[in-house]
Amino acid sequence: MIDTVIFTLAGRPVLLIDLISSLLGLTCVFLAGRNSKYNFWVGYLYTAALFFLFWNRNLYASLLLQPVSLAINVLGHYRWTHPKPEEQSSQDSKSLRVGTLSPAAAVICAAGTLAVAGLWGFTLDKLFPADPHPYLDCLVTALILLAQLLSSLKKWECWIVWLLVNITQIILHLSVGNVFMPIVCGLYLVNGLWSLWTWVKLYQKKA
Repeated sequence: MIDTVIFTLAGRPVLLIDLISSLLGLTCVFLAGRNSKYNFWVGYLYTAALFFLFWNRNLYASLLLQPVSLAINVLGHYRWTHPKPEEQSSQDSKSLRVGTLSPAAAVICAAGTLAVAGLWGFTLDKLFPADPHPYLDCLVTALILLAQLLSSLKKWECWIVWLLVNITQIILHLSVGNVFMPIVCGLYLVNGLWSLWTWVKLYQKKA
């Protein structure tokens, strides 16, 4: 069922799972960018769809990411809806307000992401030789984890990381012959820029 070909694009088949995961992903990030807590409900379905998508593409680092993504999604859902008194939005006391990273935290996040990507890439190359691009696959994976974590904590810098994710995903999908997903990632880029601007404005308003 998930391997059903819906249409072809530039001679490449677009599967049903490609279409489903793309629609769920775009809906999820659109809602997140609009500061809507309902993005988490869509995120649960998106995580399940991505598991099947990456299984079909032999992208094992991204595949193994999905249980972790699910855990971060649950954390974010709780944090966004259960803020501490000093974290409450100026517009809604039941919502977490947008925050920012300290310079030290930003450096730690960047260094940790590169370290995890390098170590994970080396391990994946040994365990799953079928993965065509283990280090690029793992860099995307590490960036996604960081972006999801920052998003769950409602730090506006998450959108900068998401933009990096979108760029590396375009490269990764093109490298394995995907034609449809790079187009979807282009839409993610547009939404990411819009969401970055929106969240910076929310941060300035303490909303």
